[in-house]
Amino acid sequence: MTVRPGYYLRVLAVSMRTSLVTAMQYRADFLVQGAMSLLWTGLALFPLLVLYGDRDTVAGWDFAPALVVLGLFTLMRGVLEGAINPSLMAVIERIRTGAFDYTLLKPADAQFLVSTTRFAPWHVIDVLAGAGLVAYAFTRLGRAPGVAELAATLALLAAAIAVMYSLWILIVAAAFWVVRMDNLAFLLGAVFDAARWPIHVFKGAWRFVFTFIIPLALMTSYPAMALLGTLTVEAALACLGGAAAFFALARAVWLLAIRNYTSASS
Repeated sequence: MTVRPGYYLRVLAVSMRTSLVTAMQYRADFLVQGAMSLLWTGLALFPLLVLYGDRDTVAGWDFAPALVVLGLFTLMRGVLEGAINPSLMAVIERIRTGAFDYTLLKPADAQFLVSTTRFAPWHVIDVLAGAGLVAYAFTRLGRAPGVAELAATLALLAAAIAVMYSLWILIVAAAFWVVRMDNLAFLLGAVFDAARWPIHVFKGAWRFVFTFIIPLALMTSYPAMALLGTLTVEAALACLGGAAAFFALARAVWLLAIRNYTSASS
């Protein structure tokens, strides 16, 4: 059965509307979660303030550029916790119990369905807070990014989201072979916290790992450098190519997992 693109857009719209309605049914919880997001942003800012309290530069980064990295990290965390985690983390349990069978029976791509089942709308506050931190950083710099810099940053943020999503898809796909993957998901989430720091803070093997193995640099530092106008065109193109390759790898692994899936309920 061939499914038109408009069908997927309607499914996505229904999922987002359902998630919003569900969240608004518990308004107090919605407000509390939003307040917790703001509190988390403040707590994430505190180590940066302490670090730059007695020095002007860390690993070649002044406070304002480092604040741009933190702002993009906060924004990306909002995307992760609001749009990626809620759906994909539930898939692992459905694979374990055999409930994933019902997903395969639906007339749509299984990866799309498991990626858009549920959203956490209050994390839009993280996205707005991250954008606010970036805007404040540029007021300290006394300038605004140019159109070309904004375009490059948006392209790299899209690539960063694709890489982050692909990492979580690989974890979910691994759950088809290894039943207990929850701890790995939590570990990856903890590792992601390192993306709040500019990549140049890390030295030796850690910089290699966070650039090529778990590409945290692509998620925050490189988009920040593009926005600041310090990223070369060659590096930007390499990031986009790497993100496309990462996404293709995740898709291939997912399709392989589906082909080898044996229902837990059978």
